[in-house]
Amino acid sequence: MKAVTVSDYMTRQLVTFKPETTLYEAMNVMLDKRISGAPVVDDAGAILGVISEIDFLDAMLKAAYYGQLEGAVGDFMTVGAETIDASMDLYEAAKLFIGARRRRLPVVQNGRLVGQLSRRDLLRAIRDWSAPKA
Repeated sequence: MKAVTVSDYMTRQLVTFKPETTLYEAMNVMLDKRISGAPVVDDAGAILGVISEIDFLDAMLKAAYYGQLEGAVGDFMTVGAETIDASMDLYEAAKLFIGARRRRLPVVQNGRLVGQLSRRDLLRAIRDWSAPKA
């Protein structure tokens, strides 16, 4: 029997940002797409960090004096985002989610961002495994 891996359940179509994307532009995309965070990548597709709602709140507090949200994603993103490999066993990935209390983890393969695994993806896997067999 084939082991079930992260790549079997990860989301492949992601919203990503470049470090030079303005905070205002990124915030609008995140609100329009109804997402709470997104990976930040370089031109080669390597992940540089993650920008999240918390990062925007931090930027807003720092910009409160000026009354305008300014700057680039690269200035406020969380650097050193934890990633998982596309070939990781899904069971091992689930243990990471439980231990780290993460909503999602970027998925890399050969150093490039290839997807994202969320808690909801893991729930889909559990549903598929536990569905009654007809």
